[in-house]
Amino acid sequence: MFQNRYKSILCQEDPYLLELVRYIHLNPLRARVVSGLKELDHYPYSGHSRLVAKIKDQWQDVDTVLALFGKQKYAARKKYRVFVEKGILEGKKSELTGGGLIRSTGGWGVLKSLRRMNIHFKSDERILGDSDFVEKVLCDATEKMERRYRLEAMGYDFDTIVKRVSEIFKIAVKYILSPGKQPERVIARSVLAYWAVRELGISGTRVGKRLGLSQSAVSRAVQRGEQLVLEHRLSLYDTRNA
Repeated sequence: MFQNRYKSILCQEDPYLLELVRYIHLNPLRARVVSGLKELDHYPYSGHSRLVAKIKDQWQDVDTVLALFGKQKYAARKKYRVFVEKGILEGKKSELTGGGLIRSTGGWGVLKSLRRMNIHFKSDERILGDSDFVEKVLCDATEKMERRYRLEAMGYDFDTIVKRVSEIFKIAVKYILSPGKQPERVIARSVLAYWAVRELGISGTRVGKRLGLSQSAVSRAVQRGEQLVLEHRLSLYDTRNA
């Protein structure tokens, strides 16, 4: 936990998620902090002890992982533990610790050439999954970045988005920026939050300060805004000036 700066990665679900969960939870055993699986079952500084129900904490989500082993928790825990036990002899796995960086291959042209020769990369250091999953995630990220730069080049910023939302919903800017639970205000602020965070890359903290919301409230607003934009086919661009 204190070895390096915090790092999170995007993980493809099912086999890769399970492999990563098992690998992380076996770290105390590989480091010889615990002597074996039975001691690991009761080790308080690992999520494994919660998954096998030897220690209980309300804050840890165990259902997501256990659901991949079965519908009944008791049987799922047993299958999970067997799965973890099988991983003890596998040792360290480079593909689960970040390696084979796609971005270091020399760009998308080189990557595609390698793929045509059946040379595949398991993961980017930030993404864990098969090659198709990694490439799709990075392509999506590249598209978002290019769109963000395009918006910034066109002069879009937070205030520009507020004005655009004001035009779409026929609501005054001051009304949008002021907290309130009126349905029309919530809708407008949600769309504003979505475009500001997802399209321009403004942090949730900064958006929260402008809207008088906590960071968690901004996250919920972004989710609502995404649904509204898709449902009503709303466009950030003012086509009259395009």
